[in-house]
Amino acid sequence: MTSLNTPVALIIFNRPDVTQIVFNAIRQAQPKQLFVIADGARFPEEAEKCQQARFIIQQVDWDCQVLTNYSDINLGCRQRVSSGITWVFEQVEEAIILEDDCLPHPSFFHYCETLLNYYRDDERVMAISGDNFQDEQKRTKYSYYFSKYNHCWGWASWRRAWKYWDFNPKKWIEFRDAGLMKFVCDDIYEEKYWTKIFNNVFLEGKPNSWAYVWTFSCWSQSGLTALPNVNLVSNIGFGLNATHTKGEIKFSNLPTKDVGNIYHPPFIIQHKEADIYTFDNVFGGKAMKKADTFSGKLRIHASKTKRRIKSLLTKS
Repeated sequence: MTSLNTPVALIIFNRPDVTQIVFNAIRQAQPKQLFVIADGARFPEEAEKCQQARFIIQQVDWDCQVLTNYSDINLGCRQRVSSGITWVFEQVEEAIILEDDCLPHPSFFHYCETLLNYYRDDERVMAISGDNFQDEQKRTKYSYYFSKYNHCWGWASWRRAWKYWDFNPKKWIEFRDAGLMKFVCDDIYEEKYWTKIFNNVFLEGKPNSWAYVWTFSCWSQSGLTALPNVNLVSNIGFGLNATHTKGEIKFSNLPTKDVGNIYHPPFIIQHKEADIYTFDNVFGGKAMKKADTFSGKLRIHASKTKRRIKSLLTKS
């Protein structure tokens, strides 16, 4: 088996069961460098589970440099993950990043490594993701397409891109107040949705997420993400023990497929049709539009009824 030249970063916490499964997938890829990031327990009863997850890393049995960044205290999702990724990129120029519940198809690693090499010096591309939420629709005849959505259930990036990650409320406020969201979003529903998300994240600190900050950071630089034409990563972590993904959703435990030989598209441009589909079907845009249309009809009907009643009363 050919070992993986690209460093892999694994983010773990308190779930040794899923950590073991994802670690086994990494073991098959045999990266030459493995970075492991772990947060500290939130309460004493959680400490044992955190330790069990860390013990799994001792199973490395191939030629691999293992570097660990374990926190003794609980930093929370945003600070721990972002500081951990920053630590990785302080040491290497590019990396593949997996969380403990993101199970990759074996071809995911080759896909990431190939695209990391191919777009290494192209500032337009800020990330590579293994996620496909297009319900098996083929968006291109090539192996991947470009999106504004930087899905992070298994992804890769470069130091040159991650340097823009910045939890800076002032930057968000300036971006918002300058009216720049309308240049990123495809309609008013999407603009309202993401404005609310970023207001909550940057101004209220809720949710305690690094990923939304990363999305805004990419958008603020007009950054694109390469998304595969088949799904390469399955999120196996939904449930009661998850930090954010507590319940079952449509996109949990999605099947994965082999990406096959990599065919590069000749154009680097956002696939708007795919992104509109993503907003409508992943982020609830379709329901928002339907509800708004329905409420609009109700308002019109109520107004007409009111006029009719008024007319009848006037006649009587």
